[in-house]
Amino acid sequence: MRNLSEKVAGIPPSATMAISDVAKKMAREGKDVISLSIGEPDFATPRHITDACINALQRGETHYAPSNGIPELITAIAEKVRTENGISCREEEVIVTCGAKGAIYEAMEAVLNPGDEVILLDPSWVSYEPCVLLAGGRPVHHPLNAPGFQVGDDLQDRVTSKTRMVVVNSPSNPSGAVLSHDSLMCIADLCEDHDLIAVSDEIYEKLVYGVAHVALASLGDMAERTITINGFSKSYAMTGWRLGYAVAPLPVIREMAKVQQHTVSHPATFAMWGGVAALKGDQQCVTDMCDEFCRRRDFVTRAFADMGKTLAPTDGAFYAFVRVGGDDIEVARQWLEEAHVAVTPGTAFAYPGWERISYAASLPRLEEAVARIRALD
Repeated sequence: MRNLSEKVAGIPPSATMAISDVAKKMAREGKDVISLSIGEPDFATPRHITDACINALQRGETHYAPSNGIPELITAIAEKVRTENGISCREEEVIVTCGAKGAIYEAMEAVLNPGDEVILLDPSWVSYEPCVLLAGGRPVHHPLNAPGFQVGDDLQDRVTSKTRMVVVNSPSNPSGAVLSHDSLMCIADLCEDHDLIAVSDEIYEKLVYGVAHVALASLGDMAERTITINGFSKSYAMTGWRLGYAVAPLPVIREMAKVQQHTVSHPATFAMWGGVAALKGDQQCVTDMCDEFCRRRDFVTRAFADMGKTLAPTDGAFYAFVRVGGDDIEVARQWLEEAHVAVTPGTAFAYPGWERISYAASLPRLEEAVARIRALD
């Protein structure tokens, strides 16, 4: 066989999924592994959402849909971002995608030309860099300073004549930090001064604790240069549904639509009806999940602080980013092999010396995981 794609060969597998696979293998071998390595809510999808999907199946919503998404969901998304996020949005500026990850990939393909530089704010989610590389771009990493993980004027130093895009993720995976208004304005000013596109991944927007989420596209004229990414996986416990969306200027949406038409066509038709129910239905399910995550966050934060560990701000998402120092990959290996607790090393997020701990697990399991880790010290 001839050589396969060098571009794809140079991209590593997803670290979070690889660790999750190891943890599942150990569990199949009879080991009591506590997996805190993957970003998946441990709640069932709310009943009114699954009912909407079942009803759609039963009435025959099993055929092709418009490639940008069913009109009912596009309308619901446009209304949501206008009323909740303060983003000026027309329905034609929305595309429904196969998960938020699909939206990110399509955005990269739609915007980037070979050699274009994309600024990533580290620690950054594991799939941003591969999406940039697949689209022919060049990732430029900008480490945010601990413990606050906010953006400062030094971001300007990363801009060159080849810079085309900056990727923003607030609340952050993996740090859990929420960017302040000042940080967001710093990014907005940078984009406007240098004619940059911002990809703003806001998938964790509803999971915030004691702070407010601000949509980047709601600031100044940023709606004209922001691709807002969101979805249903985290807030509505719909990870397996693979349902996300993007809101962007019409020229960008048109190019993203081409990528979608020639790859996945569109998300599953009946799943999109679940998305309609999620956005238009009772939001108490989101509040209840957020309240439970907050209780878990408080426990995990106190427990690791009591162990003398430094943590990033746990203001959003469902992650505690814990500084362990030294070789974070070796620490993660020790925790997995000796304590049977799976976490994701910070190196996977271009931020070595830290561990990402997902507290999307029951409180008793979190208590047991902490006890096992403490016993190793």
